[in-house]
Amino acid sequence: MAITTPQTDAPLQQGALLTPGEVAVLFRVDPKTVTRWAQAGKLSAVRTLGGHRRFHEAEVRQLLQGVPQQRSAE
Repeated sequence: MAITTPQTDAPLQQGALLTPGEVAVLFRVDPKTVTRWAQAGKLSAVRTLGGHRRFHEAEVRQLLQGVPQQRSAE
């Protein structure tokens, strides 16, 4: 079931939202670190009705492009 706007009945175009755990896996850090980043303003978050943080996937992916990749052990 798609969410629609009352004016147009068109589905809302929203990007995917990620949990702190999902973001943590992408950055290879602890989920608490992701929460601290949000509190410090380094990463923007939205709150669910239950008060949980969610992060926009597009923003997370953009930040990931700026993170240096780990070199493999030789």
